[in-house]
Amino acid sequence: MTFSDDAVIDFENALIQHGKYNGRVYLIKMGAGCSPNLAGKLIEFAHSKGYSKIFAKVPWQFSRYFLDVGFVVEAQIPNFYKGVETAVFFAYYLSPQRAIDHDNSPPLSLETRSADVYQRVDRRSFEFRSCLFSDIPAMAKIYRAIFATYPFPIQDPHYLKKLMQDNVEFFGAEADGELVALASSEKDLENENVEMTDFATLSLWQGWGLGGELLKTMEKRMAESGIKTAYSISRAASLGINAIFSRAGYSFGGKLINNTNISGKIESMNVWYKSIQAKWAK
Repeated sequence: MTFSDDAVIDFENALIQHGKYNGRVYLIKMGAGCSPNLAGKLIEFAHSKGYSKIFAKVPWQFSRYFLDVGFVVEAQIPNFYKGVETAVFFAYYLSPQRAIDHDNSPPLSLETRSADVYQRVDRRSFEFRSCLFSDIPAMAKIYRAIFATYPFPIQDPHYLKKLMQDNVEFFGAEADGELVALASSEKDLENENVEMTDFATLSLWQGWGLGGELLKTMEKRMAESGIKTAYSISRAASLGINAIFSRAGYSFGGKLINNTNISGKIESMNVWYKSIQAKWAK
């Protein structure tokens, strides 16, 4: 199994991730004072490293700087920044092959949306809770068991601890005193949004809808902390994870082509989003 060691660095007053593992540059967050030339400098940087894609998450107000140099829009999330401004997910392909979508299936068919994909969960049989530092060894073991590859080194206990010390809150489903499923909420408190991510359920417990119950637990907690918009970047090829978000009322925001090294290969990812402020308002 292989997990990413791509570097996360400051670049021209922005935060980026880059490396050969994903073969890309990922513009995670633009900082104050970013130059209008940032898009062009990202292209130069990607060329110099031999990467085949740039993936950029950008406030709508800066869109023209990326469009002007050849970036294309792959997804959008309304009300992403402080519940007001749209986030645009741009792509720039340095390799024509990487721009080819080999999976043309829609995010979910109408039949899938209406189907009872999972068994109904009896919440009394499980405890859904925030994870503690003492859970880290069990968490790392679950992630190693589920993912052959992953875009971040979440199988590493030291990395998990660092995330938990920052703005990432992990949640777990516990059965008979043992963790059997996980997910995380990666909070951007400044912009009042959260990424619902890192879903993993041990094989024995798959099909019980634990991911959906974890999502409900996380949504409520995030809304109570002032978060307005929740979103996910999920494997397009995974019926289960897409069903979780569709059934929970998330809207489809677009598809990121050949974006992420996960479960053994570069895969396309679906973007889902939802306003959680109103749903969980008291």
